Amino acid sequence: MTNNFWRDRSVFITGATGLLGGWLTRHLLAKGASVTALVRDSVPQSEFERCKMRKQVNVVRGDLSKPQLLERALGEYEVEAVFHLAAQTIVGIANRNPISTFESNVRGTWNLLEACRRAPTVSAVVMASSDKAYGDQTVLPYTEDMPLQGRHPYDVSKSCADMIAQSYATTFGVPVAITRCGNFYGGGDLNWNRVVPGTIRSVLRGQRPIIRSDGKYIRDYFYIEDGAAAYMLLAERLTADKKLIGAAFNFSNEIQITVLDLVNTILKRMGSDLKPEIMNEARHEILHQYLSAERARKELNWHPQFTLEQGLERTIAWYKEVLQ
Repeated sequence: MTNNFWRDRSVFITGATGLLGGWLTRHLLAKGASVTALVRDSVPQSEFERCKMRKQVNVVRGDLSKPQLLERALGEYEVEAVFHLAAQTIVGIANRNPISTFESNVRGTWNLLEACRRAPTVSAVVMASSDKAYGDQTVLPYTEDMPLQGRHPYDVSKSCADMIAQSYATTFGVPVAITRCGNFYGGGDLNWNRVVPGTIRSVLRGQRPIIRSDGKYIRDYFYIEDGAAAYMLLAERLTADKKLIGAAFNFSNEIQITVLDLVNTILKRMGSDLKPEIMNEARHEILHQYLSAERARKELNWHPQFTLEQGLERTIAWYKEVLQ
């Protein structure tokens, strides 16, 4: 694709005030896109608000529960590319409030895809699924042809939304492709019960970082600016190649690290001698996850731009600037 692909292209983003949404909006604006954002809540510390992106985009006030609102937005702004990121993304909240998670993540997805089906200008929809959609698997790493078998509420919501997207692609030809990424981290994540922002904030306050689990859960961590770039690349390729309709792609650094090792890495990089407090309270979560990104490498010629160390360095710098 040329560097002018995004210039003046009409883009619709759900979840713009979230972690990925903020960085994706920033990158799209830098490329000259005309961005319209669906905004439910104002989040003052989000990257979207902090960098004054609200003043550079069209803001549609509302949420995914209103099909007519979505259809109006796609029609009136003549949207060509859609990034569906809005979701309830916290596993613990899903375990406490499954219905609100299903409403947002499952019903919200079909409402948006139905609006896209009716919008003649839309040529690419990139939908955020998750590595959690795979559920527990006996063989790792996850590959895209594995069955989706979430069992716990958040995982199930992602399995369902993922399969609904595939249904709209296969049955109606809606030009949607699906991303399944590892655990995003980066500056702008305001969910403090997540391990990366929570640990950094604790160190900056001189407090022991909290680990909700036993620290032995293994995860696949993925830097947020790599995520934004991957989403944009997939939308570009999907616009040009309709054989990608309905395809799913894992994006990952293909690393495995325990929660405890990640916390200790952050402590070391921040020059802290604090010891983490292990609560061992996490329940109903997948024990071991990591992704293969071989398909994205081969079919999209995609490669991450940041190592874990580089991503953490940029992340720590963001929180130091914002919190201090």
